[in-house]
Amino acid sequence: MVEIREATKVQAAEIARLIMMAMTDDCCLYFCGDGYGLEDFRRMMTLLVEREDSQYSYRNTLVATEGQKVIGIAVSYDGGKLHELRQAFIHAAKEYIGKDHSGMDDETQAGELYLDSLAVLPEYRRQGIAQRLLVATKEKADAMGLPCVGLLVDKGNPVGETVYAAAGFCYANDSLWGGHPMKHLVL
Repeated sequence: MVEIREATKVQAAEIARLIMMAMTDDCCLYFCGDGYGLEDFRRMMTLLVEREDSQYSYRNTLVATEGQKVIGIAVSYDGGKLHELRQAFIHAAKEYIGKDHSGMDDETQAGELYLDSLAVLPEYRRQGIAQRLLVATKEKADAMGLPCVGLLVDKGNPVGETVYAAAGFCYANDSLWGGHPMKHLVL
């Protein structure tokens, strides 16, 4: 039976792998400096998930589990706290992937619960798990008093866009993040 619940720190490695799946290998490599690769990025992301002050923190993560196995994730946080939460990523990126991202564009703003990452393991897709994670994320926004959930979806990801549209997300505007043209959607 699949359950949706708040993540725990011990799930950090599984969460980091799913975040990277949501980001895609190309995007992860875009963030890496010369001579660094996906294993370096994975190590950094695992450490960021373990932290409490990171946008990727387990504290910002809902997990879908089957037994003890993490099969899906939804990482979200108050968009008004982006700059504060991003500091952990900026410092870790310099140390673990050899690149300074202090000038990175904002992907969210105050007034929305930003859905940073949504991913479900391939063998568990098309079972409604992503939809359940999206419903739980909207409930989280409501509990936090935030009026909407916002996210970016790669313009080259029509399957992802269909998943979000099925949950009620609507187009807000265009954006650029991680070197990719994106659509900002809100619910």
